[in-house]
Amino acid sequence: MAKLSELIIAHPEVTTFDELERLVANAGESGQMFLEFDLKPDYRDTPRKWEWRLESAFTRGTRYD
Repeated sequence: MAKLSELIIAHPEVTTFDELERLVANAGESGQMFLEFDLKPDYRDTPRKWEWRLESAFTRGTRYD
């Protein structure tokens, strides 16, 4: 299981929501089965429906781009 907080902490170079989406897509492709939203991303460009966008990126993997 991938936790959103762990992904963010492990990758301090990620500074935008779009970069986080790519990171989450890569986590989905790496064999992770579930994504846990244990916090809300604190980026200036985080959209209202951020959960839906990250879940879509995780499910589709890098084909999401």
